[in-house]
Amino acid sequence: MVLSRTVRAAGAVVWRRGSHGRPEALLIHRPRYDDWSFPKGKLKRGESDEDAALRELEEEVGIRAELGPELLGTTYRDAKGRQKTVRYWAIELPEDVEPITGDGVDELRWAPLDEAADDLTWARDRGVLDSLRGLV
Repeated sequence: MVLSRTVRAAGAVVWRRGSHGRPEALLIHRPRYDDWSFPKGKLKRGESDEDAALRELEEEVGIRAELGPELLGTTYRDAKGRQKTVRYWAIELPEDVEPITGDGVDELRWAPLDEAADDLTWARDRGVLDSLRGLV
């Protein structure tokens, strides 16, 4: 009998005040999956969820930051059929910091919060985005 384990991951929804003070979310494109999502990744052995979220943020979009409030998480089956849980935190980006494409990311863009849901590939990410809307 094979016991399946839950894959744990963590990430962040980066946001800023865009033009006219309108909040915008940072969306990333991952060519490996051909999807638009948020920076996230699997935990390394012994790594906390919070440390993983910060590490993935720096690796994928070049941002060093402090975690803000925790957002809604997601649970789903990954491509290998394993259960995967992802915890997310909000990160407000200061005006003088610009993200860059990094590990596994070939494109990024800012989307107004009220339009970003249409750009996300996965329905599960829309709930995460909605939880950010309640904070900004």
